[in-house]
Amino acid sequence: MLGEPARSVPVAPGLFLAFEGVEGAGKTTQVRLLAEHLRGQGLPVVVAREPGSTPLGERIRETTLNDAVLAIPARSELFLMLAARAAFVEQVVRPALAGGTVVIADRFELSTLAYQGEGRGLPFEEIRRCNALATGGLAPDATLLLDVDPDEGARRQQAAGKALDRLESEDADFHRRVARAYRSLAVAIPGVIPIDGRGSASEVHGRVLMALASSFAETLPAGRVITGEQFGSPAGPGSPSSQVASEAE
Repeated sequence: MLGEPARSVPVAPGLFLAFEGVEGAGKTTQVRLLAEHLRGQGLPVVVAREPGSTPLGERIRETTLNDAVLAIPARSELFLMLAARAAFVEQVVRPALAGGTVVIADRFELSTLAYQGEGRGLPFEEIRRCNALATGGLAPDATLLLDVDPDEGARRQQAAGKALDRLESEDADFHRRVARAYRSLAVAIPGVIPIDGRGSASEVHGRVLMALASSFAETLPAGRVITGEQFGSPAGPGSPSSQVASEAE
């Protein structure tokens, strides 16, 4: 399905992680819980979202997600997302990694392939080439894909009373295409770790920590700010983390 444009994981002392998934998968909750865990290990952490996290990115986010009147053609939407990503990588990710910080992003390249690719019908190969230009070939050390059925994600959002943005408001068929794309991408792209997104937030958090500890036990390059052991185990029953319910992001 996919060719492989030039790409590289970070070589700086920091660590770059991204969370992906359909709407309502719980990405934002898991980003927060992982950040809390790593800060508890004494590590510096930057939490970011896409599009966003820079002045340009936040303006693009407002335009692409929250302007219900503006008509945005599919290719225009793609390039707006990539413009936000280029600023994010240059102004946030690379400086943070160079300083030995862990960067945890709520969405990155897989979102573009799933939403603008499968969702909007744009060619995957073109998107990957454009993304490589926007990022300078930078890829996360690991991408955590929270695997949740899109219908379940929609139910979570409805139960939470969440106001939906322009992409979240697309029909069920759109979100099913996005979910199918994510599952295919998990096989096709290196560094993607599928995580069962069902259950409470603390249960999913535990799976995230176990997956990262296992993944980085042997593969984490030397000289990084973190070791596989620092992912450790999640807090036990009765801890604040164990009492967090899954959120609809």
